[in-house]
Amino acid sequence: MQTTFDAQITAALFDNSGAIFTLGDGSVRFEDGSYNAVHDGAILCAAVHPSGDGVVTGGDDGRVIWSRKTEAGVLATSVNGQWIDSIDVSPESKLIAFSSGKTLSVIDATDVYFRRDYAHERTVSGVAFDPKGRRIAASTYGGCALWYARIEKQKPTMLKWAGSHTGVAFSPDGNFVVTMMQDAQLHGWRLKDSKDMRMGGYPSKVRSVAFLSNGQLMATSGAQGAVLWPFIGANGPMGREATEIGYDEGSLVTLVAARPKHGVLAAGLSDGRVWWADPAGQGLNFVKADRGAPIAALALSPDGRLVAWADEDGNAGVVEA
Repeated sequence: MQTTFDAQITAALFDNSGAIFTLGDGSVRFEDGSYNAVHDGAILCAAVHPSGDGVVTGGDDGRVIWSRKTEAGVLATSVNGQWIDSIDVSPESKLIAFSSGKTLSVIDATDVYFRRDYAHERTVSGVAFDPKGRRIAASTYGGCALWYARIEKQKPTMLKWAGSHTGVAFSPDGNFVVTMMQDAQLHGWRLKDSKDMRMGGYPSKVRSVAFLSNGQLMATSGAQGAVLWPFIGANGPMGREATEIGYDEGSLVTLVAARPKHGVLAAGLSDGRVWWADPAGQGLNFVKADRGAPIAALALSPDGRLVAWADEDGNAGVVEA
């Protein structure tokens, strides 16, 4: 499948039925050609619904909407109508977390009456659930706040590191939190003792991270190849060097996509190409070899065999690896 949309593509995902693209015109487009016009304005963030059916999107209209092929409905609105900056879901706990301005909000996909709102001193840039869906990490200026997802009144655990943190992820074993930073580096913490991990050396800002190989590797964008950090044992990447695959001095990796249980990786490049690889194997498979506009959205199917991509010109495709 390959198509061109007349709006910027903001995310690519796979639900139980196939690939889904979200657009800057507020629509959700399904692989079979069906679509829902759901937001009044751009879709800024998206995640697969905890049920695996359809996607949950956040927009600059301040609404969180669940879209499926046959229907769509509003799940929540932001505090003071502010736009929704980031969103994450937990299939394990059925919770959905999203940020708007300085607020982290949590709702329950199975309970329309459940909601928690947690205030921060600075704007929340990213949210991520731990593997069990019980805690949420919220990246913000100066570090990362850890919240218990269901407790109403609490003080967060603060993981501090100077600078602007632009996104966050938990390791699949729940032992580490990693943030992307504005100044072209990553920062991590080992949760059992809050020990810092400095992860630098990037030529450009890191926009995405993805875990693979049962959580033993974390891939990132931001360099001429996909950077791989080892997350093995109690120390994770501490004291270890990163490796790089797919190095090409003529381009940068803009996005990476992987699945924690699989050992394969997809990467989208600044020159419009997309490759798929098994880091333990040999060579790259260019599933999109034509050069063009930079890759703006990327996803790997649950079985690791399909790649959904989109570029900054509105071109999109789903290809077999």
